[in-house]
Amino acid sequence: MHTTLSLQSKNICITRRDERTKYNEMNCTSNLKIYHLFIIIDDCQNKIIIFAHEFMCYLLISNLKLNIKNMVNRFILNEVSYFGPGARKELPEIIARLGYKKALVVTDKGLMKFGVANMVTDVMDEAKIPYEIYDEVKPNPTVTDVKNGVKACKAADADFIVAIGGGSSMDTAKGIGIIVNNPDFSDVISLEGVADTKNKCVPIIALPTTAGTAAETTINYVIIDEDKHKKMVCVDPNDIPAVAIIDAELMYSLPKDLTASTGMDAMTHAIEGLITKSAWELSDMFEIKAIEMIHKYLPIAVNEPTNPVGRDGMAVAQYVAGMAFSNVGLGVDHGMAHPMSALHDIPHGVACAILLPTIMRFNVPAALDKYMDIAKAIGVYKDGMTKEEAANVACTEIENLSKLVGIPQHLTDLGIHEEDIPALAEQAINDVCTPGNPRDVTKDDIIALYYKIL
Repeated sequence: MHTTLSLQSKNICITRRDERTKYNEMNCTSNLKIYHLFIIIDDCQNKIIIFAHEFMCYLLISNLKLNIKNMVNRFILNEVSYFGPGARKELPEIIARLGYKKALVVTDKGLMKFGVANMVTDVMDEAKIPYEIYDEVKPNPTVTDVKNGVKACKAADADFIVAIGGGSSMDTAKGIGIIVNNPDFSDVISLEGVADTKNKCVPIIALPTTAGTAAETTINYVIIDEDKHKKMVCVDPNDIPAVAIIDAELMYSLPKDLTASTGMDAMTHAIEGLITKSAWELSDMFEIKAIEMIHKYLPIAVNEPTNPVGRDGMAVAQYVAGMAFSNVGLGVDHGMAHPMSALHDIPHGVACAILLPTIMRFNVPAALDKYMDIAKAIGVYKDGMTKEEAANVACTEIENLSKLVGIPQHLTDLGIHEEDIPALAEQAINDVCTPGNPRDVTKDDIIALYYKIL
């Protein structure tokens, strides 16, 4: 594909070659300098939305006469994935087939303490697969965690990574793998946004222990910059795990509150991925199915933790949601959740979940048709309902689900108070996920949304 677009009045010259678009300078209202872009065209409304990847900040230019030759949607997935209780036992065959020699196991101390990581390493021990363990991952992983992991990977002389855990372990593994094979980015912070890495990361075999982040199938990861106290969203096709193993047995011991919050994080992914500006037919198909499955299986997984129906249903559902949102982006829920974690150390799933019903209602005017699809997927649509009525019952049902599984309903329950809102809003309006929201938001809008759940 080769598309050239010149807009002299805005001093923009964009040339798209292969899958990346580059430009020399953008002199517009934004003070951002973005180097790798994707272009989304709305022919019906005569608009161009210029994205720095599906996740990044964008510039919307209206009322233009455009001469665009063609447009391509991109969809990136794992090379191979395995599903089902006990799927971790496929590890020896997978490793032998791929010719890997020694692993760095990336996990956290909690999973080591409670024996969850051992459910994987025992399989490797039995097959005499050598490995070393890096278990210094924090719940909200930091630049330091990644740097220390890079040192551990090099010291181990590992040629692949086994990531065991939730999004924290898998995100850390992605950062480690990218830097080992792209040492120019060893400062970690230069990976924020869409970094121009040249090489695929050290091969990762990802085994999630939560049903929420879907990091095992996404091309993004999130790391906290300790100096700036902010979450960096890093988007890179080179970071996607080579293999995902979705084994619900690794999730049986997950506590009720974490099952609930990670599950509602998955619901947030599915809903935001469905209504985001860059959603399209293929992503919609996955997200609608994910919404249906999460609504069905999350209460079972929360209340019957060893029920294989609920656990496996959620394990698959969160993966399905991730397949899509990784390729189309998210919205202001995630934009507002990220600073809650960065500034107040709130678990990501809890932050997303507490915001979701309020953000859904805010977005109703911009996504009525999609909200009708949600209402149908979760079984609350009735024949003869208007779009507005369907949207209302969909929002109410998601709120009821959130309450049913025990999600906190107010920011003060999390230790966040009125005086904290300005700093949260400042980061949220500049977060890379926020521009993907179907309804444009201002900083004042974000402040008002935080106040609604105070």
